[in-house]
This record gives sequence, C-alpha cells and structure tokens, in this order.
Amino acid sequence: MKNDLKTLNVKRGYLTEDFKFFHLKDQKNMAFESHYHDFNKMLIFISGKVTYLIEGKAYKLKPWDIILVSHKEIHKPIIEPVEPYERIVIWVNPAFLEKHSSSESDLSTYFALASQRQHNLLRLRPESLGLIRVILSQLEEACQSRKFGSRILKNSLFMQFAVYLNREFLESSKNNTLNDIEYDENIGRIITFINENLEKDLSIGRLSSRFYISKYYLMHKFKKQTGYSVHNYILQKRLLMANTLVKTGKPAMEVSIECGFGDYSNFVRAFKKMFGLSPRNYYKNLLQFEKTSPADKHF
Repeated sequence: MKNDLKTLNVKRGYLTEDFKFFHLKDQKNMAFESHYHDFNKMLIFISGKVTYLIEGKAYKLKPWDIILVSHKEIHKPIIEPVEPYERIVIWVNPAFLEKHSSSESDLSTYFALASQRQHNLLRLRPESLGLIRVILSQLEEACQSRKFGSRILKNSLFMQFAVYLNREFLESSKNNTLNDIEYDENIGRIITFINENLEKDLSIGRLSSRFYISKYYLMHKFKKQTGYSVHNYILQKRLLMANTLVKTGKPAMEVSIECGFGDYSNFVRAFKKMFGLSPRNYYKNLLQFEKTSPADKHF
C-alpha cells in the first residue's frame, strides 16, 4: 500500500526492534539536516572532528564522549572531514527500557535527566572508560552473532551497558564539559519557553518583546544555535506534539487547538506534509498496523 504506516514510520525514524547497534567509520563530506527520532539515541564518539547540535546547544566532542538524544529532541552533527569520523550509534526503543526497569531503577533515567538538565553530553571518568569499552566490544560481537542465545546475550549486555551508563550519568558533573559547549542563554530560555507554551501565540514579535531582544538577533542566533528558523522549529515541535496526541485517538480538531494551530485546515495540511497522511487516516492506519503486525510487539 502506497501510504503503508510501517514504511512511513521507518522513514521518519520509527523503531520496531528493542534496539539497533551501528559501528560506523567514514571520511567524506556529509551534511545532515536537523532531525528527530521517535526513539532514544546514543552516540559514542570515537574519533574525528565533530560538533553536535541539540536543541540550541553545540557540543564539541572528544574521543569516547557519549551523546544522549531523547526522542523528539531536534539535533544534527556538524562534521569536518579532515579525519575519519568513527562512532557507535545505538537506537533504543523506550518501551524496551521501560520493560526492563524496576520501581527503584528506571533505565531511561539518563535520557530523562539529559533532557531535563538540557545537558546531553556525558564525558566518562577514566576509571569507568575501560569497563564501558569492554561492554561495548562484547555487545557489538553479540549483535553480529547468530549463535544459540545470541539475542538473550545481546539484551543482557545492553542492560549492563544501560545500568553503568545511568550510574555514570547520575554521578557525573557538568563542570568537566562546560568548556566544550557553545550555548546562548537567551536562545536557551526561548527554546524552553517555546516547548512549554506550544499552544500559545509564539510569533517572532511576541518572543522578541517577551525576551527583550531584537527580531534580527533572535532569528539569526536561533538559526545558528538550532539549525532551524524560529518558525520552522515551532512548527516541527507542534507537529511532534500533535503526532503524539493523534496516536491516543484524540479528535483532530482538539489536537489542532491544543497544539497552537490557529487554522484547522493549515494544521491538517502541515500534518499530512510531515507524516504522509491526514491525522484521521494516520490514526486509522496506526490501528490497522497494530492489528496486523504482532511480530513487532516483542518489546
């Protein structure tokens, strides 16, 4: 079917597995657009010259830095091809972390705290780096294996990795990374305000008046810090919020109002452009997809 939901969601960053592991190395000109995922993402930086933009902050990476990107956080890497860019990327299904968490140990803590603190960079302590590297090596080997129990082994190794990463994040301090973060506090406050008030009037004029900065400064600095114009950033965030609400079965008209769209027809048009279907058909296809794809529910 042309608008098959599974195909649509894969294109937009939908993960039907527990997690996916990639070890990548290349040296070429690569330009990425700012984007988001419906899953959580870890990037373990090994080598190269890379700056990672996440929601208005620019992180200059050092070997074995770990970047934690929560689902729906807008991000992109800026890569200088002067040396090979090597990294491990792990896509993580939030449902998988939830399933293996307990009341006293939530395995998604590091993602939640990274988003809450607006600080996505974890720089490992020297005494922890060796252990993390060993687990990652074993995890990579298990992910490539087809031997008996390979899936059980890779899941258990990932659980180990998640536990140690949470411990490291909870015990870490921002102080050893502050020099490697470029951040405009004005833009940071504006981003926070936008994300907490998507249903309100967020015009350039209102934002510049509220934060006492010129429209030109706002537009210029916002684009530099996020990779998005103010208008497109707000539109993306409203559509992401709308997508979440549509999936709950809430009527499209209510979703439109709750997400700050002043005109219902504009909302439907923007939603369809981004997700390939109108809100109503998107929800109908989601229900059909869930009925016909039991094999994808193993997480």
